[in-house]
Amino acid sequence: MRVGELQTPALLLDSEALQHNLATMAAALPGPRLRPHMKAHKTTALAARQAAAGHRAFTCATIREVEGMAAAGLGEDLLLANEVLDASRLGRLDARVTVAVDSPETVETAVRGGIKEVVVDVNVGLPRCGIPPEKAGDLAELARSRGLSVRGVMGYEGHAVGLPDRALRQEICAESMALLLQAHAAVGGELVSAGGTGTYDINTWASEIQAGSYVLMDTAYARLELPFRQALFVLGTVISVSENGYAVADCGLKALGMDHGKPDLAEGGMVLIVSDEHLTIVPEQPVKVGDRVRVVPAHCDPTVAYHQRVHVVDGEDVLDSWEVDLRGW
Repeated sequence: MRVGELQTPALLLDSEALQHNLATMAAALPGPRLRPHMKAHKTTALAARQAAAGHRAFTCATIREVEGMAAAGLGEDLLLANEVLDASRLGRLDARVTVAVDSPETVETAVRGGIKEVVVDVNVGLPRCGIPPEKAGDLAELARSRGLSVRGVMGYEGHAVGLPDRALRQEICAESMALLLQAHAAVGGELVSAGGTGTYDINTWASEIQAGSYVLMDTAYARLELPFRQALFVLGTVISVSENGYAVADCGLKALGMDHGKPDLAEGGMVLIVSDEHLTIVPEQPVKVGDRVRVVPAHCDPTVAYHQRVHVVDGEDVLDSWEVDLRGW
């Protein structure tokens, strides 16, 4: 199949950029130094490529992701880096499953669900989940008293990973990891799990990095001048051209993650408006009705979750088509 035959909007994955990103990360963080985050692409076929590159332990954000990875034979070491209050489905899986806990309630959830291993989730500055560092040791003690094995700690410096100023990124990351190491000293265990694509080469304190977006990339991470290439695009078709210089493509809010702002046009130009099913653009070169445009999403994670399939392409050739099989909950 050719790219021009795809129904739009369609999700494209550039095979050459993908291979570059896999190889670059494998060289920077080999084997257990990286625990790729499934929330970035939600696709077991792509996870299998990451495993082939040496990264066999994975981070998940949802129970569905954990279940799908186990079913795909990729359950060697799965960390659900999220608090859940019903783990009953997880305890029955033929996989090694570790869950994050940050309260007595989530500890009891793990016990009831038949989970054997946990990590203590620590708040290191991002106002999200996580226990205060000074209380982490007590929670670990509670977990062990309930028969759980505590593998260590995790803490996400999400307030640092996207900052364009590298020096500031380094400073905030160091402050966050000081808090996480304080907690780890009280908790113990082999894991200090943290980090993301924006701090993959900065965070030397963590034993493993939970980066995910590196394999796809987006406009937000492109601002950080990382060594990864843009691999993910949304393909749209020009459905209307105005005499006033703008055109409209058929890929709007329901095809593009917009929480990090407007997307870019791969071929250059300006995005004016993003509506439900319409993308109003001023392309760098004139276009006509029926032309195809490639759009670079501002945030890859939610963009992928909008699509049922991702098409692996080499130029105008479609090499493969993968189901985004871990969408939903």
